[in-house]
Amino acid sequence: MTTDHVSTLTDSLRLLRAAQRAQPMPDWTVRAARLRALQTLLRENRERMVEAIHADFGCRPREETELLEFFPSLSAIRHALAHGRRWMKPRRRLADWLFLPARTELRPQPRGVVGIIVPWNYPLYLAVGPLVDALVAGNRAMVKMSEFTPRFSALLAELAGRYFKPDEVVVVTGDAEVAQAFSALPFDHLLFTGSTAVGHHVMRAAAANLTPVTLELGGKSPAIIGPGARLEHAVERIMVGKLLNAGQTCIAPDYVLLPRARMAEFIELAGKAVARMYPQLQQNAQYASIVSDRQYQRLAALRDEAQTAGAHVHVLGEATEDPARRLLPPQLLTEVDDDMAVMREEIFGPLLPLLPYDTLDEAIAHVAAHAHPLALYLFEDDPARIDQVLACTHAGGVSVNDTLYHIAQHGLPFGGVGASGMGGYHGQAGFRTFSHFKPVFRQARWNGAGLLNPPYGARFRRLLDLLLHRG
Repeated sequence: MTTDHVSTLTDSLRLLRAAQRAQPMPDWTVRAARLRALQTLLRENRERMVEAIHADFGCRPREETELLEFFPSLSAIRHALAHGRRWMKPRRRLADWLFLPARTELRPQPRGVVGIIVPWNYPLYLAVGPLVDALVAGNRAMVKMSEFTPRFSALLAELAGRYFKPDEVVVVTGDAEVAQAFSALPFDHLLFTGSTAVGHHVMRAAAANLTPVTLELGGKSPAIIGPGARLEHAVERIMVGKLLNAGQTCIAPDYVLLPRARMAEFIELAGKAVARMYPQLQQNAQYASIVSDRQYQRLAALRDEAQTAGAHVHVLGEATEDPARRLLPPQLLTEVDDDMAVMREEIFGPLLPLLPYDTLDEAIAHVAAHAHPLALYLFEDDPARIDQVLACTHAGGVSVNDTLYHIAQHGLPFGGVGASGMGGYHGQAGFRTFSHFKPVFRQARWNGAGLLNPPYGARFRRLLDLLLHRG
């Protein structure tokens, strides 16, 4: 990367930081105006954005872009506009009785300038979602878009320059070297969404500046079909969660744990679900393409390596693979094991391994023995079994008897745990992530603090004895 690129990034950050210093605590009117500018940007350019994402993928169904990217983005803005003024208010706290009549409070303060690194799979929502939270918290932001969605990335950069001042929001494009330089900038907070492998590099770069980070990573998110599950319902919801965006979703079910006796039934029901949702799959424009040749080849290699090692592949839907269009039909994999790459790496595509179990304890033990996933899906109607799974597993988020929908709840934070990330955002949780809750102690005019001043005499010792006794 050239020195000019680094200089441009540094100049943008310097401009944003200077503006934030000049207005460190923007009032609600300013924050709401920025949120409405973002809302207008989305509404006035919907068609161009849909077309750009479609062009980047080769085939991205309009319906999926509008449902999975526009709807949650606009919903997040509406939620922030409805609640942001209240979130800004200082939180009163009770002072310890020994310090009364002093008062204490927590005062939300913008962190300053926030950096946001966006992946390619949902380039609109994963840019706008954290940006909404940063803006409602009173910050300014720099957004680094993915080089793997070049048309949409360039479009968003253009639009950001039209709808925001250059000292409010800046959108940056460029390759991995630009991303590396971006993550090394001294932001006041950095949010990264992407793979665990790249997350390590981002965290190391941020550590040089002691920049706090929120990492939204991935991992192998399991779906557990319990002994008391309604199997037809479970299969339908798992296949929906898996096949939206052709599986290129960080919280898509990555593999299924199910009772051994129901394997054949699962395969049959999955085939029927795919035929129902994607009739004539070969020509169906509502089934997304794999985003790039590189990703297509990676998925094919995962499948082929597993098959060579003994896995059985069950192709679903009336379609054959088409590398030219990057069309990869849904495929179930059975007879898999942990030595296969498809069971070690996040799949991020329409391949779905099935792992049979004999007892629910065995399924729970499998999940617990592996890195904590970003999401976990449980299909079960028995409350005791549901509580058992929730108590004995770790995951960034959970949906019971469905997939994906926990991410759409404004009242729930979205984030990972352990290898799947750290920190969270969405709604008020996002406001907290991008704010510093400054503790403030307000001493009363008339107070007893002077009783603890030196010199330390008999009165001090009596007070100290009282404090130590109560402690």
